[in-house]
Amino acid sequence: MNVQDNYQTIRRNIDSICERTGRNPKEIKVIAVTKYVSVERAKAAIDAGVYHLGENREEGLHHKYEEIENKAIWHFIGSLQTRKVKNIIDKVEYIHSLDRLSLAKEIDKRAQKPMKCFVQVNVSGEESKHGCSPKDVIRFVTELESLNNIQIVGLMTMAPFTDDRQLIRTCFKQLKNLQLEVQALQLPFAPCHELSMGMSNDFELAIEEGATFIRIGTSLVGNENGGV
Repeated sequence: MNVQDNYQTIRRNIDSICERTGRNPKEIKVIAVTKYVSVERAKAAIDAGVYHLGENREEGLHHKYEEIENKAIWHFIGSLQTRKVKNIIDKVEYIHSLDRLSLAKEIDKRAQKPMKCFVQVNVSGEESKHGCSPKDVIRFVTELESLNNIQIVGLMTMAPFTDDRQLIRTCFKQLKNLQLEVQALQLPFAPCHELSMGMSNDFELAIEEGATFIRIGTSLVGNENGGV
């Protein structure tokens, strides 16, 4: 597993997609999802030029943060329990899984400065996935106005794990349309200019439909079967 080679391949793919779609490749930030790999593999990602690291468990975040600290920009990308906010709030710069008011209030209470949050949207409607229903996104965002430590930088979704590429594309299109709706409100606390969508198996489609953050695990850093 050569993380440097993997990253260069991914960046070449990004460049090609952007050239084809008229996008600026500098708009696309790669988050190395390090939940299934060791600290050493996470450090290899940084050495390769990937400075955004994503963890979905408090334990994994703590373990790697002890070794890496502010050499990376940390993203919490998993479902976040309200009671665990206090344990991660001082370590991450982005939270990708804001999906309910109780969680927003806890983040607001614990944060020392405005926390960059993505509202997680369950575009696919799958019961196994967390997130707001698309029809509730605007209402939810406007409810956050009084929370001074919440900044809605964008929306996040996870597409279905399927071979149906058109279904995946439709999910990404829906999220892009929702993002534009929030942007149009011109809310100071919710600029909503980012889209966190796309993983190893579907990031090309995500970029075509407007992703600005893609979350790549296996095809970038691999899977070491539970290395925290």
